[in-house]
Amino acid sequence: MATVILTLYWTFLKIGLFTIGGGYAMIPLMKAEIINGHGWLSTAEFIDIIAVAEITPGPVSVNAATFIGYRLAGISGALTATLGVITPSLILLIIFSRFLFKLIQEPAAGSFLNGLRSALIALILVAAFTLGQSAIIDLTTVLIFLILLAASLLRRVNPLYLLAVGALCGLLLFPYGV
Repeated sequence: MATVILTLYWTFLKIGLFTIGGGYAMIPLMKAEIINGHGWLSTAEFIDIIAVAEITPGPVSVNAATFIGYRLAGISGALTATLGVITPSLILLIIFSRFLFKLIQEPAAGSFLNGLRSALIALILVAAFTLGQSAIIDLTTVLIFLILLAASLLRRVNPLYLLAVGALCGLLLFPYGV
């Protein structure tokens, strides 16, 4: 059990340290570590945890770390994984809080942030593509996806409504699972 706890902390510390942009930007690294690296979860289980983490209040990355930690080692695993994923941000926040406002005024900082934004968009697209491959599995799920995507893009529907409609469609169209 102690080995699992240490591995959880180290894994989520790496995820928190090496992913800039939080939440959705962390999903590709989380998938690589959790599914491919350690084999702790199947892709379907991972997608379910990300979905629940999305609808739960709070940051997606922290919620996902908590759920994954709990799934693997109960309460101590949840606390350990959560602490691991927030440690890098907490340390950086403490160190840079004094310099942040001065730093943002520098022209080089703007260029740096523009580059980070581009990288963040790429990571979010990779996460969407990766999760989509496992979540969009038949014609019904393709139709649900396309309808909700159109509602989001054309009508700017509140994401909470989209999640609720998607969940309701899942319950009605897949009452016994997939």
